[in-house]
Amino acid sequence: MTDDEYEVLAIRYATWPKRFRWQNFHRGDPHDDAPMPLDFYVWAIRNGKRTIVVDTGYDKAEAATRNQPISHEPRAALAMAGIDCATVEDVVITHLHFDHAGSTGHFPKARFHLQEREMVFATGPCMCHDGMSSAYTADHVCAMVKNVFERRVQFHDGAEELAPGVSVHLVGGHTGGIQCVRVKTKRGWVVLASDVSHYYENFETGRAFPLYHDMDLTYRGYATLRKLASSTRHIIPGHDPLVMARYPAPAPHLDGIAARLDLDPAP
Repeated sequence: MTDDEYEVLAIRYATWPKRFRWQNFHRGDPHDDAPMPLDFYVWAIRNGKRTIVVDTGYDKAEAATRNQPISHEPRAALAMAGIDCATVEDVVITHLHFDHAGSTGHFPKARFHLQEREMVFATGPCMCHDGMSSAYTADHVCAMVKNVFERRVQFHDGAEELAPGVSVHLVGGHTGGIQCVRVKTKRGWVVLASDVSHYYENFETGRAFPLYHDMDLTYRGYATLRKLASSTRHIIPGHDPLVMARYPAPAPHLDGIAARLDLDPAP
């Protein structure tokens, strides 16, 4: 593996099993009540030179507050994969929703990479509306503001390279400043979509997830994912249980917890 190629892990820390198809698509058919669980992930990008974590998930306290249980705190799941959050130096925050930025305090040495527009969005007038603010937790946003004043936030405005073979790309749509991450691997360019597309089916069929800030940018985002990835098989959605089914575990003890995204998926 060269310095600009990476192993990429999806690490699942929670599952919400009681969710149905009609809840996962804009203008979903209320009679479409087939089960469609939602998985929660953080991601890790690593090679012999660097480790970058993408999103921080939420912790036990947030799980109790929202009555949304977790299987492992993200830091514990990352530790099982050999990643010590206390030493990680770079963390990409795709957006500031509670399930993506809820345990930044577990990364005491990290610099956080965030799109400028996401900070503006999460602290601006859109948060006066329940439909926009409900997926944010004020303490998480305040923690990121504190990180700004401690010079621990690297703001980005659009597409920027973080390291050789790793770049972030502003998309918008789901939130005002959501970004995806493009990673070079031995099988090609993998794109960690995060909530640019919650499920494979969202971008494959053009049926958007129902929580969004800008529908036009949501649909444009699906085209951006395809443009950035080597193929649609290189796009990794943010919450789909199929990720764990399609990709192999990096080790037997991580079966059901982590998947290797730099390896070819099952046919």
